[in-house]
Amino acid sequence: MALTALLSLNLNLSPAALAQQTQQPSAVPDAPSPQSPVPLSDASGPIKPGVGSGTEATSSGSSSSATTQQAPPPSAPPPPPARDTVQTAAPEGVDQLPKYILNVNFVEVPVTVKDSKGTLVAGLTFRDFKIYENETREPLRLFSVDPRPLSVAFVVDQSLTSDVMAKVNNSLGAIQGALTPYDEVAVFSYSNGSQNRSGGFTGAQSTRVPYVLSMTKTAGSEVLAPVNDGPFASCNIRENGNCVDPNLQAGRSAGNGTFITIPKEIHTLNDGILAAAKELATRPKERRRVIYVISDGKESGSKATYKDVLRYLETNKIAVYGTLVGTSANWGEGYVSRIHLPFTMYDNLLAKYTLATGGTLDSERNLNGIEKSYAKIAEEARTQYTLGYLSHQPFIDGKFRKIDVRVDRPGLEVIAKTGYYPSAEDVR
Repeated sequence: MALTALLSLNLNLSPAALAQQTQQPSAVPDAPSPQSPVPLSDASGPIKPGVGSGTEATSSGSSSSATTQQAPPPSAPPPPPARDTVQTAAPEGVDQLPKYILNVNFVEVPVTVKDSKGTLVAGLTFRDFKIYENETREPLRLFSVDPRPLSVAFVVDQSLTSDVMAKVNNSLGAIQGALTPYDEVAVFSYSNGSQNRSGGFTGAQSTRVPYVLSMTKTAGSEVLAPVNDGPFASCNIRENGNCVDPNLQAGRSAGNGTFITIPKEIHTLNDGILAAAKELATRPKERRRVIYVISDGKESGSKATYKDVLRYLETNKIAVYGTLVGTSANWGEGYVSRIHLPFTMYDNLLAKYTLATGGTLDSERNLNGIEKSYAKIAEEARTQYTLGYLSHQPFIDGKFRKIDVRVDRPGLEVIAKTGYYPSAEDVR
């Protein structure tokens, strides 16, 4: 039906209309071909978005044309400044700015306060403290009562007599109970030289600590009276009628019937403290650096001197605490042992370390007292008042600076380090 209608429609058309219908349509003009943009190297004048370089768009009716305006070539830009150059002059149009160079020496002092019964005193404020450096009062810039995590280096004396050493061996298991999981521990020992038992610091509550402490247990030494007369005197080991060691013959180091030669004792306390201090010096300064010595305080035969070790401690902010055992813990005898006679062995040098660095010393004779001293001293080291000030002394002059801390309340004992040597860590 549709095809019949279409054929009838075409037959009804006139010849002219039919010819016009069958005429081919006119060709569609091609689009303008794209033109390549002008290279930037040939551009002159400012470059404007959508316009180009040095051109203006004008339109007239349906056609548009671009007119290029010639502009003088710009001068070459200055070379960029070198990376290591420093601007010393103020920018043009800006007044010269003053230059300030300030070297600040911040000093931090931990302080322990006790009453007449030896109990820690809490509740003091910054108004109760006065601090002096080289007899000059310094205003406080820091006051804190927050507890600090401890980095404790335990130093065990293995030159003790066998009976005292047995008590120390049994008490070592209580050391871990006096510390918290935030603390860290390193273990050292000394007899004739120092030894690092732990190989570095480890967590105070780790399972490695009991094993390391067990390595420090030893039988101790025996106190032998010199025999210089009788059948057991002189050289008792002979070969072909001659003494194997000539030094043991009568009249030499063993003595004879007219005089007694006391055997020389070896207690390398200085070397043991120095080895622990070197390990502590690498710990973060936010932690409280503590050396805890379990010893009778005797010193003899160390390579390091007391003066050099003390300076190292005062430079690196390390405090020495200790538990005295043996004869130095006896009432009366412990105070007399602090007196050093010339040309003799130091009977109690540990007391001088604790007084100079702001630590405390506890004297215990039995096992129960030794175990309690660990927790007692750990509490003192953790809960201290922390004072801070800015020193008025020249910047790192290398000289010793004396510190005096006072509390404006009667009947109180103030324990703090007596001074320090400045170091680069104090610079802010």
